[in-house]
Amino acid sequence: MIRTLFLAAMAAVLLAPTARAQQSAGKAAVSDPLFAAAAASGGLAEVSLSEIGLRKATDPELKKFSQQMVADHTQMNGELTALAARKGIPLPRIPDARAQFCAQSLAGLSGGEFDKCYAKAQCLAHKDAVATFEAEAERGVDPDMKALASKALPRIKEHLKEIEPIAKRFEKE
Repeated sequence: MIRTLFLAAMAAVLLAPTARAQQSAGKAAVSDPLFAAAAASGGLAEVSLSEIGLRKATDPELKKFSQQMVADHTQMNGELTALAARKGIPLPRIPDARAQFCAQSLAGLSGGEFDKCYAKAQCLAHKDAVATFEAEAERGVDPDMKALASKALPRIKEHLKEIEPIAKRFEKE
């Protein structure tokens, strides 16, 4: 139980700074290369976490969600990679240290404890992604990056809408 609470707290601490920074930025323009790097890192993390979810989740809804996340985020990652290549923007090729730590932490769990922590991590990751993509869609400078963010945003919001009730269900258990 303590480990579960610790992992949930770590996920919240690790994922919250990006969202807070974006909220405090006001209406100033955002950096398109920083968006691309953040979106790429988040997308890589999403696929990595979802692959763990495919292997370890015991809840059928989480298994189905994981499968959809691998498919959707692989596609979105490909679109971002192609656009960034055309723009000459370098992207990370592996998830950042926070995402690697989260994946490592989740990989050490099983059963209901895994499901609960995984659902929470997915919920937090998608809240962060929504904030990132909203900032770019609203205040990005490059029209192509803004268009990519605007196109992906409804799907990412749908992912969040799907995972929130699952995560809440596990909070009650």
